[in-house]
Amino acid sequence: MIVRILSEGQYRITDEVVDQLNEIDNRLVKIVAKGDEKAFQSTFNELLNAVRCDCPPVAADELVESDIILPPDDTTFEEAKHLFLGEGILPN
Repeated sequence: MIVRILSEGQYRITDEVVDQLNEIDNRLVKIVAKGDEKAFQSTFNELLNAVRCDCPPVAADELVESDIILPPDDTTFEEAKHLFLGEGILPN
């Protein structure tokens, strides 16, 4: 599975990381629903850092379609209200 962080690049999500990312994504949905902007920022950074640190990047010269697109790290809480709802961004 390929994930793109907008304005940054693509990464290959390994099977070992999928459950971790889903758990963080599910927490983000609950945090946004509660309106907790402070918790959103730290948890959203946790999600992006998990991708950056635990998933190998796709080579710049390799053209592959992204299965999941994550917003950039400067995403506002207002923008997040439209993204992190229902089942979240990552498929369960």
